[in-house]
Amino acid sequence: MDAAVLQGGAVAPRVTVIVPTFNERENVAELVGRTADALSGIEVEILFVDDSSDDTPAEIARVAADAPIPVRVLHRDDNVGGLGGAVVEGLRAAASDICIVMDGDLQHPPELLPALIARHDEADADVVAASRYIGGGDTSGLGTALRFGVSRVATWLTRAMFPIRLARSTDPMTGFFLVDRSRLDLETLRPQGFKILLEILARTDLRIAEVPMEFAERRHGTSKASIRQGTTFLAHLARLRFGKMSLFALIGALGALANLGIMWVLTEFGMPYVWAAIIGAEVTIIGNFLLQERFVFADMKTDARGLGIRFAASFGFNNVEAALRIPLMALMVETWHISSVLATGLSLIVAFFARFLFHSLVVYAPQRRRKQDAAASEPKPDTAAIRVIKAIDAEAMRPGEL
Repeated sequence: MDAAVLQGGAVAPRVTVIVPTFNERENVAELVGRTADALSGIEVEILFVDDSSDDTPAEIARVAADAPIPVRVLHRDDNVGGLGGAVVEGLRAAASDICIVMDGDLQHPPELLPALIARHDEADADVVAASRYIGGGDTSGLGTALRFGVSRVATWLTRAMFPIRLARSTDPMTGFFLVDRSRLDLETLRPQGFKILLEILARTDLRIAEVPMEFAERRHGTSKASIRQGTTFLAHLARLRFGKMSLFALIGALGALANLGIMWVLTEFGMPYVWAAIIGAEVTIIGNFLLQERFVFADMKTDARGLGIRFAASFGFNNVEAALRIPLMALMVETWHISSVLATGLSLIVAFFARFLFHSLVVYAPQRRRKQDAAASEPKPDTAAIRVIKAIDAEAMRPGEL
């Protein structure tokens, strides 16, 4: 790994713009020019963290020689951690604590940089993210409906796994954000792949704000997204918060076994399998809710709606899901001629993900916290219960495999 200062200034920059690059030579000149224009009058540096296999570093050097703002490049030979690892290296090497991370493909418009800085200057946020999903944002740069759908599903899944820390984030997958480095412990970060903001938000208790972003179309080069990157993202997401989802899965598995057991007993006594499946579903819906209250979502009950509303929402959703699932199970039995027990087991696996998303994002959504935040202009001190919950959450998010 080697670092080179290509152009310097006597005044320390107020902002460091960190740009991880991989074979993005065609975009360098335009990115530097538009960034300099957007931040005219602000002391700023651009720090490229480059993992390229082409001559991108040479192009950065060429552009930096005549650039109106300081430009540096940090070229990595090991590429550890992918894009996320590059961003962490950039955060370590930045000359300013106020760091803005953006991609080098020009899908993140440099003209939005002043809005990120202005929002941070309001002094009530440690992270300011450029969101595609709030008013004024745009996702046309994603291209196809399939890519948009994948992005939305990934966002929903991520928010479901971190419903408290990401309660204020509509786009935790964005790669365009400002962060106050002084609020981070860089040694706790374990980046894998693209989604470094998710890593930062999941491992650190930060105040989050957002500005809308129009996600532009790629100008040059090709997207780095792939099935492999998707697999890396899912594995990293599981590592970040495997505990909550695994408990939900364990309870779901116990409920599935109970469901199958009840169904087997009832069918052995001559009850039609559809009625046996309905009874098994109702019993396990109630049992699963009680176990989830006690073991999975206990840290979220304080800010969620009342017990009766939580139960009604959970019970209603699961019954709607069962009403859709059981006919599907019957269709598999009649069409594929498989056993009713096997068909039920397959349908329960599919239902697991829908249940987890709904419970995390709807049943236990922090309603009370949002109402308090909207009503109060001054922050109130945490109660003892909230302090305990935060302590537990901090312990759960220590570095390493969870």
